[in-house]
Amino acid sequence: MERPLTVGVDGSDSGFEALDWAVDEAALHERPLRIVYASRWERYESPAPGQVRSAGQVVGHDLVGVAARLAERRNPDLKVETEVLADDPVHALLRESRTSWALVTGSRGRGEIANLLLGSVSLSVAARALCPVVIVRGDEPGLHGTHDRVLLGVADTPGGPEAVRFALREATTRDCELHAVRAWRCPAHETVDHPSLPDGTCIYHRARADTELDEALTGLLRDHPPVRLHRALVEGPAHKILVERTAAADLVVVGAHRHERHLGLQLGHVAHALLHHALCPVAVVPRVEGSIRA
Repeated sequence: MERPLTVGVDGSDSGFEALDWAVDEAALHERPLRIVYASRWERYESPAPGQVRSAGQVVGHDLVGVAARLAERRNPDLKVETEVLADDPVHALLRESRTSWALVTGSRGRGEIANLLLGSVSLSVAARALCPVVIVRGDEPGLHGTHDRVLLGVADTPGGPEAVRFALREATTRDCELHAVRAWRCPAHETVDHPSLPDGTCIYHRARADTELDEALTGLLRDHPPVRLHRALVEGPAHKILVERTAAADLVVVGAHRHERHLGLQLGHVAHALLHHALCPVAVVPRVEGSIRA
């Protein structure tokens, strides 16, 4: 069975922005779209046979109905399914991540949480999901894909090839440029001269970053359709560099390392900064260890 692109809606403006983005993304990759609304109150308000739904249940079913009609209006050829889930939104979406090709959410929720930089549901899902998660946020050019560029952050720790594959697939499908960025820094505590390189420790660290960037890209590029690639080595903190470069990107992609038995948030500093401050949608692509996805 083909895995769907799943989008969570909650009735907020941010949720409807995520819906529009998800419709376009599902059509781009020829995936079915699954629209879900989750509320823990559904389990307590489920009507007995012959009873009328409660007000809360009517809201949930009306919301996914409206979302489905908006999706079909935006793309009449897209296969759309909906479901109201009787569970906490975080738990429901994490369960959806086991059977979804990707998850899409907005960056803010309803009510008081809308005043935060990032909603707690979006942060928790991005930090623990077992499939790629896209948090839809940013300015108008970034949301509407006008930059013709996918931005990939290549980390200095082994994160696996999943994020690179995801970014390559996005750039190829969108027929746009892929900017692969590897930030590097020269540790302040090191001496000016590195024992193996008389030209200085900064040259050593830059050369090592260059090698790591090549290793992350070369093997996958060899077996991938041609893509317009721009590689960049930039000195400085990775989170600041990538946040700044999202101003000229339609999507930024970063990796995450998952250990399924670890129940806490599993999100690095760079991904965390992007989820709060990026000017375009953010894709967090996990490398999962400890089990096989259902």
